[in-house]
Amino acid sequence: MKTAKSLMQALIFDVDGTLADTERDGHRPAFNAAFADAGLDWHWDEALYGELLAVTGGKERMRFYCERYAPDFLKQPDADERIKALHAAKTTHYVRIVESGALPLRPGVARLIADARQAGLRLAIATTTTPENVEVLLRASLAPDAMSWFEVIGAGDAAAKKKKPAPDVYLWVLERLGLPASACLALEDSENGILSSRAAGIPTLVTESEYTRGQDFGGALAVLPDLANTTLADVFEIFDKSLSSA
Repeated sequence: MKTAKSLMQALIFDVDGTLADTERDGHRPAFNAAFADAGLDWHWDEALYGELLAVTGGKERMRFYCERYAPDFLKQPDADERIKALHAAKTTHYVRIVESGALPLRPGVARLIADARQAGLRLAIATTTTPENVEVLLRASLAPDAMSWFEVIGAGDAAAKKKKPAPDVYLWVLERLGLPASACLALEDSENGILSSRAAGIPTLVTESEYTRGQDFGGALAVLPDLANTTLADVFEIFDKSLSSA
């Protein structure tokens, strides 16, 4: 039988919560800054933001918030355009925060990516965040040319009609990689993320993040606190065990 190393051909990374803990100190304050700029009295504290993370996608998250806490906002004829403008402003603030160096990669992530590249594994990204957010995080935390390390980057609205937990973004990435799901390993941090990756048929390794601890990760090959003590050899072993138990 072939080894796991010969069968696992690609790693597909989620971004927010998986590559870096971006939510609490990155996206959340960026949203709040955009709201303040627009003269809105909305403020998302840490507890409320944890609740809102049940919805993936920034524009979708704002609409969800309005439905629960600010329904009059949605009654405006230009509500959709205002949400789009708020999201664009939020992205500008987020880029500034990331460029300041405030959001480092999670433990072990940079090493795993470097080792995977050296081993000849293909790399991809599957995320609901915008391409701009992906680029600034990779550039600031890995290297100026880090975007080129990833063969396929599935990000934002362009990559999926339906966002996680739907499998759309993973199916989009698999199609462009030209690989079967069984040849890839997804790395996720949330229940919505693993629902998405597993619906696409991709074996998945979970590293819990600050907002996702205790969520349901049924179907994960393994659930780890982070990758600090996990080598590429360990990842191959985890993948191999999934094949032998299938």
